[in-house]
Amino acid sequence: MSNKEKLVNILRQDARISNERIAVMLDMTPDEVQKLIEELEEEGIIIGYTAITNDEKMDKNFVCALIDVKVSPQVNCGYDDVAANIAAYREVSSVYLMSGGYDLSVTIKGANLREVAMFVTERLAPLDGVVSTTTHFILHRYKEKDKMFARNTDERSLVSP
Repeated sequence: MSNKEKLVNILRQDARISNERIAVMLDMTPDEVQKLIEELEEEGIIIGYTAITNDEKMDKNFVCALIDVKVSPQVNCGYDDVAANIAAYREVSSVYLMSGGYDLSVTIKGANLREVAMFVTERLAPLDGVVSTTTHFILHRYKEKDKMFARNTDERSLVSP
């Protein structure tokens, strides 16, 4: 495995780790680590840094939904233009082209169920190229981006029938 691959794996686990610690792990100097990070950013391999948050702990009404979208591909651009139009909305966290029974998988976040429903009915479904949608609400996240979420400590779950 190359130093680039090792560095990417380290940053996937902890993007806040110092260049000094990475240098020790990879037997490099901190300046070499910084140069390698800059190369990865310029090549588009590293496209950003973000915190993984437990949004439900900040707001009990917070909602995350996965939306399956069937699309009528556009001439000369396939799915790209429809995907770009969907990705432009602030509520949209991710858009993926999929194989299988639907074409795009869209992840959105909202302040509550009504906000998500309004997004789907008023913004997403009417878009040119969108044929149909199926919305799945996430009830509980167990793991995201290799990080486990705290187990449910609700006392009701401790009672057995």
